[in-house]
Amino acid sequence: MDYQSMFTFMLEMAGTVAFAASGAMVGAQRGMDIFGVCVLGVVTAVGGGATRDIILGIVPPGMFQDPLYTIVATVTACIVFAVMYWKQELLEGGNRLVYDKVMLVMDTVGLGVFTVMGVDKGISQGYMERTFFLVFLGTVTGVGGGLIRDMMAGVPPYIFVRHIYACASIVGAIACVWIYRLWGGVPAMVIGTVVVILIRYLAAHYRWNLPRLRRE
Repeated sequence: MDYQSMFTFMLEMAGTVAFAASGAMVGAQRGMDIFGVCVLGVVTAVGGGATRDIILGIVPPGMFQDPLYTIVATVTACIVFAVMYWKQELLEGGNRLVYDKVMLVMDTVGLGVFTVMGVDKGISQGYMERTFFLVFLGTVTGVGGGLIRDMMAGVPPYIFVRHIYACASIVGAIACVWIYRLWGGVPAMVIGTVVVILIRYLAAHYRWNLPRLRRE
């Protein structure tokens, strides 16, 4: 395994753990049993990548060809469930702020990592010159799992109601594409991930939101 492949693998593991934790937290907050929590954790971690693979014509998707990511997501979800089962006060009252902050961190890290993974996968499949397609793949990979998670949990999709989310993924994907062409894969993935995380942090800190229609 060369340097870039090792770096990519480490990023994918970090993103898988982060997204699986965020999915499991949503399931726990919705009062699901351990099976439901694990399903949401796995779907959040691999759902975007599976959607991307289908678009690229990779069938069966990578989650079925290499079950490692699904296993890691399942273990992570079980750990989150165990922690919240024994510390149920984490879901109550004043601890809600802590829950929101941890959720923000997990979702932001997962979004940044999987956005650049989507771009990298598209480039590895021979679409280096298709900028729009690469950005689309990056965004779908980044937000797809969370969108499926929220729909299954019966809550308003995070990408439509919480600060700057999908837009951060789009900007990070654009940065990743252009830097990949200039300096190569590793710098592109690092900078693309940092761009997404930075935008999400600033949006949360300063409460940036896209214009919306408000109902009385």
